Amino acid sequence: MVHGVPDAADSTAFPSRRQVDAVLFDFHGTLAQVEEPVAWVLAAAAACGRELDRGKATILADRLVTAGRAGGPLPYRVPLHLAEHWADRDLYEHSHRAAYTGLAATVSTDVEGLADALYERLLGPEGWLPYADTEPTLRTLHDAGVKVAVVSNIGFDIRPHFAAWGLADLVDAFALSYEVGRTKPDPAIFLRACGMLGADPERTLMVGDSPADAGAVQAGCAALVLPAAEPGRTNGLGATLALAGCPV
Repeated sequence: MVHGVPDAADSTAFPSRRQVDAVLFDFHGTLAQVEEPVAWVLAAAAACGRELDRGKATILADRLVTAGRAGGPLPYRVPLHLAEHWADRDLYEHSHRAAYTGLAATVSTDVEGLADALYERLLGPEGWLPYADTEPTLRTLHDAGVKVAVVSNIGFDIRPHFAAWGLADLVDAFALSYEVGRTKPDPAIFLRACGMLGADPERTLMVGDSPADAGAVQAGCAALVLPAAEPGRTNGLGATLALAGCPV
């Protein structure tokens, strides 16, 4: 779904002229995906000194995802004692950690320290997989001189992830909600990202996977919303290149 950009079916729009000067990307579900839930649980348990059989890990993973996993579906219910942290999770680091470790702690387990170990998987690149078309898309934009920023509702720094994946030089700026003090779909976070790039919002494209990302339209940007893919697969990011007038 494309908001505020030329019809991709109109071949005269591509690639004769660049449609945008800058591209803003969401992180989770757009450029990268969290690791598969069972692998997540097995790795976290191992960090706690426990080796779980896959059957037990699968049951535990299902319960933890239902309780609420960062990067996963929204929890069915947020306990009252976590409500404030949940509301502030993308604005403050301590609330993000407290919300998700607290949700994980609601799941009964005999693995001591598992809730913290599960959260630690998020903080490192090993707990995520960039999509197969992330690197070639970012590199093509970079080589074409198109500025790139990552705009994410998140409560921790993801710059080390991009460095570990060899992508840091392909991103010009990061507008992270806990640093900016605004969350998508608030136009302010998109305007901040444009300011970081020195880009005119009317010549900027936001690419994401949710209605919150489409909120960029209220900041004057165009928006491309793609459905999130499974970890490690391609995510349709080639559409970004067409809209930017780059070779696909």
